[in-house]
Amino acid sequence: MHKRVLVVNGPNLNLLGTRRPEVYGTDTLADVERVATDAARDVGFDARCVQSNSEGALIDAIHAARHDCDGIVINAGAYTHTSIAIRDALEGVALPFAEVHISNVYAREPFRHHSHLSALAACVIAGAGIQGYDFAVRRLAALLAA
Repeated sequence: MHKRVLVVNGPNLNLLGTRRPEVYGTDTLADVERVATDAARDVGFDARCVQSNSEGALIDAIHAARHDCDGIVINAGAYTHTSIAIRDALEGVALPFAEVHISNVYAREPFRHHSHLSALAACVIAGAGIQGYDFAVRRLAALLAA
């Protein structure tokens, strides 16, 4: 069976490239998905990419991953700081996951410093731009191979 990683992007990440480029850069969601898909291919994985502004749709995608994915890369956007439901979904499917933030959330507003996901994450990557998705996929592959 071929290995697969689910790449989840949360609210407002569809606006990448135009929303606050001084914070998030000029790369688009398509660029993010290309970086993650290329990294997955390099380590022998497939990648399925999902983006939604809806918390329920993100939870449904996480639940579906338990049937055919080996790990998850997630940038939950603002839901990182607010959603117990997404945390519970990640805990419930019991797949290793990497938490990604394009910006350095610790250099931003104090409410962004707390993540409901980090304590469960296999790794947390913040402030590496979209390259963080490459790092996350490769780290998950290494963990799954161990």
